[in-house]
Amino acid sequence: MNKPAIPNSFRTGPDEQGMFGIFGGRFVAETLMPLILDLERHWNEVKDDGDFKAELTDLSTHYAGRPSKLYFAEGLTRHLREVSAAKGLGGGAKVYFKREDLNHTGSHKINNCLGQILLAKRMGKKRIIAETGAGQHGVASATVAARFGFPCVVYMGATDVARQSPNVFRMKLLGAEVRPVTAGHGTLKDAMNEALRDWVTNVEDTYYLIGTAAGPHPYPELVRDFQSVIGIEARAQILEQEGRLPDTIIAAVGGGSNAIGLFHPFLDDRSVKIIGIEAGGRGLDGIEHCASMNAGAPGVLHGNRTYLLQNADGQIMDGHSISAGLDYPGVGPEHSWLRDSGRVDYVPVLDDEALEAFQLTTRVEGIIPALESAHAIAHAVKIVPAMDKDQIVIVNLSGRGDKDVHTVANMLGMEI
Repeated sequence: MNKPAIPNSFRTGPDEQGMFGIFGGRFVAETLMPLILDLERHWNEVKDDGDFKAELTDLSTHYAGRPSKLYFAEGLTRHLREVSAAKGLGGGAKVYFKREDLNHTGSHKINNCLGQILLAKRMGKKRIIAETGAGQHGVASATVAARFGFPCVVYMGATDVARQSPNVFRMKLLGAEVRPVTAGHGTLKDAMNEALRDWVTNVEDTYYLIGTAAGPHPYPELVRDFQSVIGIEARAQILEQEGRLPDTIIAAVGGGSNAIGLFHPFLDDRSVKIIGIEAGGRGLDGIEHCASMNAGAPGVLHGNRTYLLQNADGQIMDGHSISAGLDYPGVGPEHSWLRDSGRVDYVPVLDDEALEAFQLTTRVEGIIPALESAHAIAHAVKIVPAMDKDQIVIVNLSGRGDKDVHTVANMLGMEI
């Protein structure tokens, strides 16, 4: 495929039809179009509204705990410099973590949920639905619904319900109803399918609080804009702490909200290398992975055109990842556009590599990362030793790993 012409700015999309080049759009049932257009109208009203921004900023500061810290990962940097010295490489760059794990509810998901619950309130909706994979978006959705007094239903694949039981219990404590989805492989794709069916059935009073930068327009744009606080903060923080921009920024990509949140404010800084990490699962030679941009092809899923895992007949395939949050056979459309434009590199990381990075970070930093975040750290572990000592890498630590300890214990053959 020919790469599109390089635009004057990588931060201008989407267009009025919700397209990032050939990706995006709104491919939805006719019954949903009035709701989507109403959502777009309200979104266009609030995104530059001072009162809306002030309320979101106040909640982000005093409820969610922003700004999150930009932390010099001294232990990991020291370890990787020792690796570099042993191999006779470049010396080893400095590694920083953007600490989204320190937010209320334990991940970046609260950023988007606070923005969308305010939008739902502005639209006069009475009921919240959401989908979740790793459970962090479900917890954040249940949290903001409790805060604002909305009933909340969270759709979650039965497979994920089993491997993320602590988060299921948290959602129920917060008053949400968790509906297990047994269709397909019982993972994030299937949960999103059921949430969309619910939305079609209850269009008048229900707000669908999507958890990632995918879905029909305007969801990819509004989720990106709510999550861009990550990159806006990180950019200012690294300038304050180091006096310059980083050489490389890295984030894990499932649907892609934490990644686009970090990436977007840096897209026009051409000196900054940007790397998105896909779930390589058990390897790209087979089908047990979720690397849609490395092993997929463009198609339509959940209301937008994007890169997808699909067979020769165009049927969507169920992927695999050790991480429930990366277990999605597609990706947000803006990531697909950034891939084809060449601005962002997307590379796979295997389950075993993420598991090793999970343990390493816990051991040398005293931080237990989410398995999603461990994928991004694993790539840093690969590239940092060959970099120079005066170079800087920022890794988005998108969430904490409390939710993943049972999964990790099982992978290591241990009992909790």
